[in-house]
Amino acid sequence: MSTFTHWTPRDAARFIAVPTLDDDKYSRGVLGVVTGSAAYPGAAVLSVEAALHTGVGMVRYLGDERATTFVLQRRPEAVAAAGRVQAWLVGSGMDAAMRDTATADRLGVALDSGLPIVVDAGALDLLDRVSGPTIITPHFRELSRVLDESPDEIAQDPAEAATRAAHKLGVTVLLKGHRTYVAAPDGTRLVASSAPAWLATAGAGDALGGILGALVATHSRAIEKDGALLAQLGATASVIHGLAASRASAGGPLTILDLIDAVPGVIAGLLV
Repeated sequence: MSTFTHWTPRDAARFIAVPTLDDDKYSRGVLGVVTGSAAYPGAAVLSVEAALHTGVGMVRYLGDERATTFVLQRRPEAVAAAGRVQAWLVGSGMDAAMRDTATADRLGVALDSGLPIVVDAGALDLLDRVSGPTIITPHFRELSRVLDESPDEIAQDPAEAATRAAHKLGVTVLLKGHRTYVAAPDGTRLVASSAPAWLATAGAGDALGGILGALVATHSRAIEKDGALLAQLGATASVIHGLAASRASAGGPLTILDLIDAVPGVIAGLLV
């Protein structure tokens, strides 16, 4: 734990891209999203919703018909067509064992693009395909499967597990939990701990992925020059996510849509 630097709201504020009067939807960042599935369409809705609330010029959502329908009903401004993007978010709400050809093709476009990419849950088995700067966002059990270790080994020392995974996999690792540990292959180690215990609920990871995806899209040019920036963006996403959860909770239970609704206010507060 002593080798990890605590990432604070003040640190996070430095990594929020504030649009200028000269910006348009493309210069503000376009995030491609391949999340959700027929079995878990809600993950698609939550990831797109979180990305849009974090601040991005456009979200392009590519998914199966059922998930696309739910996304567009909730967010008609999402674009359900292939096209130009600056970063990708993939894997949330997917099950690798149920992956069909169309889903594999959509994931392949993202993984082979060479663009910065956030890889979650149901795409973690495809890490050997990634071709651009990569950050993964597993929880303990998902990381245990990637490393072929027991969940108990990961839980016993999550900080060390995140570090070990970053070196073994050659990607930035954001290990989700009450304390979120972010480790990069270059030795960067950050920890964020702004989340309340109430955040341990279904959909929390989908929202975190959307927040992080938006931050990566708005910083895509900088990431191309310095891939180490992914660790700082990962920690920033965790801080925003945790603060939004605290605001939505107000000391009690929360829903993930409540958390997402709180994100713009959290960001505004960080920028003051």
